Amino acid sequence: MSALAPKVAFFGSPAFALPVLEAIRATVPVVLVVTQPDKPAGRRLSLTPPPVAARARELNLPLAQPQRLRRDEAFAATLAASGASVAVTCAYGKILPASLLAIPEYGFLNVHTSLLPELRGAAPIQWAIIRGYRRSGVTIMRTDPGLDTGPILLQEGLDIGPDENAADLADRLAALGAELIVRALRDLPGLKATPQDDAAATLAPLLTREDGRLCFRDPPDAVKARFLGVTPWPGTWFEHEGRRVKVHSLLAEAGGPGGAPGEVLAVSDGVKIAVSGGSIDLRVVQPESKARMNAGDWARGHGVKTGVILS
Repeated sequence: MSALAPKVAFFGSPAFALPVLEAIRATVPVVLVVTQPDKPAGRRLSLTPPPVAARARELNLPLAQPQRLRRDEAFAATLAASGASVAVTCAYGKILPASLLAIPEYGFLNVHTSLLPELRGAAPIQWAIIRGYRRSGVTIMRTDPGLDTGPILLQEGLDIGPDENAADLADRLAALGAELIVRALRDLPGLKATPQDDAAATLAPLLTREDGRLCFRDPPDAVKARFLGVTPWPGTWFEHEGRRVKVHSLLAEAGGPGGAPGEVLAVSDGVKIAVSGGSIDLRVVQPESKARMNAGDWARGHGVKTGVILS
């Protein structure tokens, strides 16, 4: 570590951000942790802290959970009083106003899980897989008031495995992000900032439940890519008789016997369904309000036979 030894205010909320927090804490002082407020969760809707908040309490780190950031003078004062010379954000989940960005001497550094300017936005890991990217990575950028538009300080890529889902890729990117942010903090203030090429930017918007809908009009590789990209949330699903059926396991195959998109081609251990230019084989499904089950058993129990069209 350099003689600078920055004091860090860490902004993050979900479990994904924990490896980054732990790596920073093991290297330099963390003088403030900022997360989203506790929220109702579970069947009883009990107030539950974000994983980063729970960990900060375990470590007895100063913790703030502001409801809002814009025009919150009390929180701005808390950040200034913390003595943080730099702030680090990782999956915090709120837009930072320019008034806050100006408080730490070295500003805010963001751990973003894409090779910017590709995939700016809230869900870069998922959209990289859905769109069939073969590489992802982590960018350490200096935060500005735009949406992931700040200059790049460090960037490193990694290959996406052919069967890697969003959860597995997130684990690898969290580890890479932890490594890169420590390197960035070590090299402050001498890091070179490279402006992004806005003309090359793409967007990765927040996922919705509708993004998990199985589209039988897509080709097999696109169905598989979306299945992997929306695992674990929102998950893949389709509707049968007005009720949602989740898909927990499927196989995709190009070519083979044709059929109309969504047409059931065979029912055995699984359910083989025609898609554009090929077929998919549902292996494990979960009917609404039911437990997971073999897809073939589900089909036989719901009168789903060869020739039926699913939507």
